[in-house]
Amino acid sequence: MLSFLLLLSALAFVLTPIPASAATGQNMRIATYNLRYDSMPDNITVQQSLASLPDPLQQYTFYGKKGEQPWSTRRIKVFEHLESEGIVLAGFQEALVRQVHDLAELLGDGWGWVGVGRDDGVAAGEFSPIFYKKSDVDLVSNDSFWLSNTPDVPSRFPGAGSVRIATATHLILKSAPGGPVHFTYLNTHLDDQSDDQRRLGASMLLTRARYEAFKTKGPVVITGDFNSPATGTDSGAYQIITGALPPVAINQTFAERYAVPKGVLPNFTAVDLKGQAPRSAVSGNFATYTGFNAPGDGSVYSRIDFVFGGSNGKWTSDAYKVGSSLTDDGVLASDHRPVFTDITLHA
Repeated sequence: MLSFLLLLSALAFVLTPIPASAATGQNMRIATYNLRYDSMPDNITVQQSLASLPDPLQQYTFYGKKGEQPWSTRRIKVFEHLESEGIVLAGFQEALVRQVHDLAELLGDGWGWVGVGRDDGVAAGEFSPIFYKKSDVDLVSNDSFWLSNTPDVPSRFPGAGSVRIATATHLILKSAPGGPVHFTYLNTHLDDQSDDQRRLGASMLLTRARYEAFKTKGPVVITGDFNSPATGTDSGAYQIITGALPPVAINQTFAERYAVPKGVLPNFTAVDLKGQAPRSAVSGNFATYTGFNAPGDGSVYSRIDFVFGGSNGKWTSDAYKVGSSLTDDGVLASDHRPVFTDITLHA
């Protein structure tokens, strides 16, 4: 009888199908996180912040801190959260050069990053950088473009509150069962004041993403703070990138550079990966923007930070979570929450 049960057990193991995504693709966890720019700069180094961490066994005053804290306080919280989630790819927004360098130091030599300051194309102003774990991801190429009427040079769209930029990368996700997977990843931060800029930015991102889907024949991922919820009067950018509204006119040179042959991917859009993940695998919070409000004050909450996949497919949305930036000492690591998505990419 025991031998018969062992045989049945062995057969059950052999006959259990391997999920298609596991057999043909490679899974990764990606994050998008608006860090809140370093609005309260000081001269405290990363090593000084680490050295001043409290005894983890000693209880502190719950919610003893209130409101926005300096980046030198917040950065360790950001790092600890990202590290605990096991991410291999991340797009950040509002990162000044100090913040980029701090994250590079905290994450260590096992990580690389790309991006430029939006104000001068070098180091001035906020970055929308992309960080990648070298053991899992290879960088093939990268570039940046401005979400304006002159996308090849640092520039601001008329009426926008700030200069806006996007970072584009060609990457290889390594160690897939069927071989390495080549994919495109775009990261951005649309304007907080101008709906016209947000609509233009979404239209440019859609144009570039469709071109990359055609050129590489691989999956496309887009992340960012869109400052545009899925519904309501400010939803234009979300509606455009997801195909509910038509794109607006963009710079002709940009449009021609990233044109695809007629009839190719005519209905290409970006798909909100939250809606594609199994319902039981969607967890955490709904709002991604919270401000630095006191705990329980949801008056400004909204969902404006997203992870999208190109409608050309070759991806599976496996899980989606909005984390928390609040710890019970009262520190908010940012006025946004991090968004984590598990994606399987297919060659």
